[in-house]
Amino acid sequence: MRTEQPKVIQLADYQEPDYLIDETHLTFELYEDHSLVHAQLVMRRNPACADSETLPVLCLDGQDLQLQRICLDDQELQAGDYSYDGGLLSLQPRASHFVIDSTVLIHPESNTALEGLYKSGTMFCTQCEAEGFRKITFYLDRPDVMSAFTTTLVADQQRYPVLLSNGNPVASGSEEGGRHWATWQDPFRKPAYLFALVAGDLWCVEDSFTTMSGREVALRIYVEPENIDKCQHAMDSLKKSMKWDEEVYGREYDLDIFMIVAVNDFNMGAMENKGLNIFNSSAVLARAETATDAAHQRVEAIVAHEYFHNWSGNRVTCRDWFQLSLKEGFTVFRDAEFSADMHSRTVKRIEDVAYLRTHQFAEDAGPMAHSVRPASYMEISNFYTLTVYEKGAEVVRMIRTLVGARGFRKGSDLYFERHDGQAVTCDDFIRAMEDANGIDLTQFKRWYSQAGTPRLAVDASYDTAANTYRLRFRQSCPATPGQDEKLPFVIPVELALLDNRGRELPLQLVGEDAAVGTVRVLQVTEAEQAFTFVNIQDEPLPSLLRGFSAPVKLAFPYSRDQLMFLMQHDSDGFNRWEAGQQLAVQILQELVGQQQRGQALVMDPRLIEALRTLLVDETLDQAMVAEMLSLPGEGYLAEISQVADVDAIHAAREFARKSIAEALFEPLWQRYRANRELSRHTPYVAEAEHFARRALQNIALSYVMETGRPEVLAACQEQFETADNMTERLTALAVLVNSPFAAEKAVALEVFAENFKDNPLVMDQWFSVQAGCPLPGALDRVRGLMQHPAFTLKNPNKVRALIGAFANQNLVGFHQADGSGYRFLAEQVITLNALNPQIASRLLAPLTRWRKYDAARQALMRAELERIQASGELSSDVFEVVSKSLA
Repeated sequence: MRTEQPKVIQLADYQEPDYLIDETHLTFELYEDHSLVHAQLVMRRNPACADSETLPVLCLDGQDLQLQRICLDDQELQAGDYSYDGGLLSLQPRASHFVIDSTVLIHPESNTALEGLYKSGTMFCTQCEAEGFRKITFYLDRPDVMSAFTTTLVADQQRYPVLLSNGNPVASGSEEGGRHWATWQDPFRKPAYLFALVAGDLWCVEDSFTTMSGREVALRIYVEPENIDKCQHAMDSLKKSMKWDEEVYGREYDLDIFMIVAVNDFNMGAMENKGLNIFNSSAVLARAETATDAAHQRVEAIVAHEYFHNWSGNRVTCRDWFQLSLKEGFTVFRDAEFSADMHSRTVKRIEDVAYLRTHQFAEDAGPMAHSVRPASYMEISNFYTLTVYEKGAEVVRMIRTLVGARGFRKGSDLYFERHDGQAVTCDDFIRAMEDANGIDLTQFKRWYSQAGTPRLAVDASYDTAANTYRLRFRQSCPATPGQDEKLPFVIPVELALLDNRGRELPLQLVGEDAAVGTVRVLQVTEAEQAFTFVNIQDEPLPSLLRGFSAPVKLAFPYSRDQLMFLMQHDSDGFNRWEAGQQLAVQILQELVGQQQRGQALVMDPRLIEALRTLLVDETLDQAMVAEMLSLPGEGYLAEISQVADVDAIHAAREFARKSIAEALFEPLWQRYRANRELSRHTPYVAEAEHFARRALQNIALSYVMETGRPEVLAACQEQFETADNMTERLTALAVLVNSPFAAEKAVALEVFAENFKDNPLVMDQWFSVQAGCPLPGALDRVRGLMQHPAFTLKNPNKVRALIGAFANQNLVGFHQADGSGYRFLAEQVITLNALNPQIASRLLAPLTRWRKYDAARQALMRAELERIQASGELSSDVFEVVSKSLA
């Protein structure tokens, strides 16, 4: 058992580095049972810290390194000249400018943590963010130390014909014994976390892009030979991203070559290493037969995200890891805007907000709650969170809302101009926005420092005599770990007022000479604040928080009839969907109460009638209709419950789905058959209109299957057997798996596995479909699937697909009253703690929410956290999550 707590790193303790590294020259000798890393660091005293003539001790980060030799200015050091404690190598420089030469031996072939240099199958690759470079060689492994890198790779030519690193290739050659070498030089200074190398037997898809200044950039995507036919979508996405970033942000790519490599074993989605992006293969490979529409859209978004990092993350990077959202929040916002421009802006916003409210809001309410810029951490890997990424993007979006699109572009231009080649802070980003727009964002910066999800309660009053309409806003934010009291945020509220026919009214506030449009953004800056609109002839209905203009929990006393009206008339697509979600939540919560009281379930018909109106209106965007047909998920219903009763939530939602399916069978069945007929006669295209058609087709199928009618079963089987794309095939499989048709389900699962046994990413989908099935016996199915030859705990994608899907998506299966699901997850976390601490800590999330459930489940979940804590030497990743969860 861990006897001492890992060191807590504090933002307040930040100090500039004593030394800088001007040049980094690396040579890697790659072998099957070890690798040698030769590093030459050209260093100097940091002039910003040279406040005395005494040179401070140089402390280089190093982890799991076997030091072979080390020299200071060509003089080899002996054991007494330095110290190495397994984490830091310390020595005393003799001059303000000096050179360190070192050779270390490392073992990539046995590196299951997938940090630093490791092997994925037969390929060497790296993952250095956040602190993986210290597992490669001794270095100042911190983002504010930026250096010019030259890298040489030496390896067996037959096994590793492709040798890649950052920057541009400058030389290559052969050696005796069948080995060869290649040298790469990156002309842009970068921190060590952006270093990358790849060595393998890879095939390449090539293309090119001409930048706005006329330069030709070579584009290459490297994959293992069997995947060469799954790269075109990623290549098309890359070219779209490059063009979009030039047009929208004026950002041009800066190297002669841009490379992506697909890697099967990877802890994250992808990594933006300068010029050599390393991707989880699930974020690159996409073809109609093997990847769903959602996977195609995910590939497009992730390719864009990593490419956009070239400026928002690489050319301008983070001063320290507390500033992580500086690059991630900004870039998530950028990739979301890109996806919105490529497809349906409204549907993209709906998807992002639904994810944020289900998952990030839960993070805000749990023991790991932290601000967008946290004040402290034990293990930085634990802070690659939804708060930093998704909420960070919402903070950037609010700035854009406050200053407008043109003002935001001015601010980003100034930010890149001021800080190109620097490691900076969130304050620098805010300052650029302030200076470009002549505004003060001091109070707004509380979004970076205060944790938790604010609650915004709104009430309204209409004065018939004065023709005024008053909206009163009250904001509050719950206590979070280390922050008991919160100061008021700046909350931008985009709104419109609708008359009884759904038309937007002119908006004129008290004190204004005239109306200013029909849509306004109000800034709520106080704990309680009121706004009064004048010249309002009849009492309006407010359309509040349009486009989800702030990441808050909005409370307004809408009646169900008012929500139906907004569903049918609001011109803001997001708020039409939101009204439907609020109506569904009210009705589902009513059903949950009936279930808990042992009453017969009776569903309010208003939701059914509202959905009927949507289904019969063929002028509406099919993607939007599909979103509005989707009931709030069980995870979201649990998140908004005081005490989450997973069994009652599941029963209520299933009853609602069956009620909708029976009442709306004809229009659902008609939509399904019409769209399926089109699919049968239309080649697959990865474009918005086609995504929309398949989305409505598939949700209609999932509903009508609830009726158990034989013609629906036959249609589902036909779709499964004859579909030419994975979107339709996988949906049909999932619908069968979640149905009572046991024989048909078994056949479909066997056929699917046989057809795709050689495709790891498709088999991940096969695992997830079964892990997420809420029918009885879920845990036994998952345990059985862990013995399947396609599953391994050493591959993060497999772990997420099976164990993660079960614990996060299958609420009734995971939260069994006997605690068996909790025991199972704890077992896996304990095992993975030794193999891959990052994945182990991320798997823990469902257990950290133990306070959300009834007393019996709380005791069972807490007991498993205590068992993990007492299981032995814990990684800092797992220790931090467990200790904070139990605090």
